[in-house]
Amino acid sequence: MSQRTFRARTPLEALLVEQALLLARQLQATADGAPDGQVLARVEALAVPAARELARQAVQATLQAQAEPAEKKGRPAAPAPAAAASGTRGGPAATS
Repeated sequence: MSQRTFRARTPLEALLVEQALLLARQLQATADGAPDGQVLARVEALAVPAARELARQAVQATLQAQAEPAEKKGRPAAPAPAAAASGTRGGPAATS
């Protein structure tokens, strides 16, 4: 087996590399332990939900990473909403 070194530049990359390696090991163990004629079904039964979970974690981590700096900065300045034009100040609205 060849050994490689991966260098994650962000927490998201680290999460994905770790999860992908774990999934690869689980898939290999499942394939190795499956009886003849059931390898594909067992590996697929593991891979499909695991891939969905990996994608969910990636999306969640990505959004969280984007939200943290935005929360630190606070909400962007915006003009105050205009008062209702129905004449709510100082009496009834003029009619024609």
